[in-house]
This record gives sequence, structure tokens and C-alpha cells, in this order.
Amino acid sequence: MTGYNIKGEVANSNGNHNNNNNNSNGNSNGHNKNVEITAQENHSDNRVQCFLTPEELRALRVLNEETYPYEVIKEIADFIVEGAGIRPKIGIICGSGLGSLADMIQDAKVFEYEKIPNFPVSTVEGHAGKLVVGTLEGANVMAMQGRFHFYEGYPLGKCSMPVRVMKLCGVEYLFVTNAAGGINPKFNAGDIMLIHDHINMLGFAGNSPLLGPNDPRFGPRFPALVNSYNKDLIDKALEIGKTMGIGSNMHVGVFTCLGGPNYETIAELRALRVMGVDAVGMSTVHEVITARHCDMQVFAFSLITNKCSTEYSAKKDEEANHEEVMAVAKNRQKDCCELVARLIGEIQKSS
Repeated sequence: MTGYNIKGEVANSNGNHNNNNNNSNGNSNGHNKNVEITAQENHSDNRVQCFLTPEELRALRVLNEETYPYEVIKEIADFIVEGAGIRPKIGIICGSGLGSLADMIQDAKVFEYEKIPNFPVSTVEGHAGKLVVGTLEGANVMAMQGRFHFYEGYPLGKCSMPVRVMKLCGVEYLFVTNAAGGINPKFNAGDIMLIHDHINMLGFAGNSPLLGPNDPRFGPRFPALVNSYNKDLIDKALEIGKTMGIGSNMHVGVFTCLGGPNYETIAELRALRVMGVDAVGMSTVHEVITARHCDMQVFAFSLITNKCSTEYSAKKDEEANHEEVMAVAKNRQKDCCELVARLIGEIQKSS
């Protein structure tokens, strides 16, 4: 019996290996990065051999790469468009506890992440790990119920790879939502902050979703990020909020993303406030960078799920926790869903 082991070598049933230098893994970018798993079967020493088909091996290698080549992303997009039967115009990334945004989609085709070729898998509570394609307010949309985070061990290029998939599916507008801590003292839990700018803290450390060779089919080598967040959509969202009766709970501010998964120290929060940050989370910025690189129009908001404490205290109830995040998101999800739906309706009217 002959198969492929986890390192891409041809393996015979007797446990012997032949080096394969002819790119038998089929990886379109020619990388030879290996997953560090040793699994062989040899009855004499009780080791277990893993046999993989060339297709399985290629998928495994792609998932282990830090960047996805254009051809692989196009394969993913084609798989989704063919399965859904439509090309979406608007993409939505649902933040923690806000997965119900995708539940509003009509005539929905649901793709579980684990069944999408070469797609990562979300590991965080509150992220269902599903891609939903259908219609909302008359517009063709696709929504991610669950995103990928840097703290899950994924490089930023992989965290934001779905944005490029959306682009090749036909998406022109990207709606990004997140749950965030409110640093601005005027913010309260349950408020909504429309993001008009961000500070890329991970970028300060030299980390970017655009690291590595640039493919001009996605965008330019050096994209400008001034006015990354569409002002017309922000103004329209504020108008909608007033008609919904939640205008007093809506703000416009600056967001930043930290690596996580730990929450911030008092000193870090104070430093961020001095820098002009209004809300802090663990996502969004790299997705927006990727979207703007692809020339997509972006609308994003943070649901403030807790007030960040900037004073030292021994009180445990002032410490941020994921349960609080999920609870606040659940209480506000109806308003968030209506805001998104009505804004999508406005886009559809004007198209």
C-alpha cells in the first residue's frame, strides 16, 4: 500500500519512505512548510502511519501556510458562489454574541467552516463557525458567524483571508462588528460605537495581514488607509439610530485591536486613552486593512460590552470577562440587527 504521510513523502505499507521532490502536494505557491506531526504505523514498534491523499495533503499544507495564494482563495470563492447560486454584494462579519445578525438572512445557504475547502475553523465560544449566504433587505449578502483571531494561533493574513474570499465572491461593501471594551469614560455597556478610525497596535509591532509578497490582483503594495471607514455610511447609521430611538446610545470613535486573549492592564488602558482610543477589542483592524487593500467600502461598529476600568481596585466585579461580553451582546443583539438590516436596505435602495 502506498500513500502520503503528513510530511508529504510517499510512504509504503512497510513503513519505508521515499523523498518526494516533485511538489506532489500540489500546493500552488510551491511552499514546503511542514506540519510538525509525526504519525507512522509500524507494527514492530506500535507507531501509527497516517495515509493522506494528494488532495488532503494539499489542503493540510494550505491551512498551515501563513498566506493564501490567489488561486486557492478563488477556489474557495468559487465553491461558495456555486453552492449558494448567487453573488453577494455585501459581506458581514459577526462579532462575539452577534451571530444572530446572520439569522436574519432569507433563502439562506449555510456553509460550515469545516466543510469549506481550505478554510480555517473558529475556536471561540459565541462564534458558530458558519458562513451564511442569502438575501437581506433585497440585497445579496454573505455573513460570517464566527471570525478568526490572532490569539487562536492564526497569523493575521489567515485571520483576514475570508475578506479576500468575500471580494472574489463579488462583495463590494464590508460590514464588520465586534464586542469591545469602552475606554472613553462617556461610554456605557450596551452603547454602540461607530468606528471612524483605528490605531493598529499590532502593526506597531511589525505585524500586518499584508505581510509577504503582494499580489496586485488583490490590491497595491502600499495601500492608503486614510478614510478607511465610509463616512456616508456612518452618517446614515446615525440617522437610522435616531429613528430607532437609540441615538443617545450611539457614538463615533476610534478603535484599536490588541492581540489577546488576556484583557488589558490598568496601565495599558490608560496609555490607550492618552493615544485617543475610545474602544478596544481583539479583532476588526486587520480585516479592515485587508478590505481596503481590496478596495471594498467599510462600515464597522463596536458594541460596548463593558466599561474598562482605569483605576486600581481590588473589586472582582470590575474585571472584564467573556461571560459579561456575551450577556451584553445578547441583550443588544436586536438593536444591532435592526441597525445593520436598515443600513443594508439604504444601500440597496441607492444601487
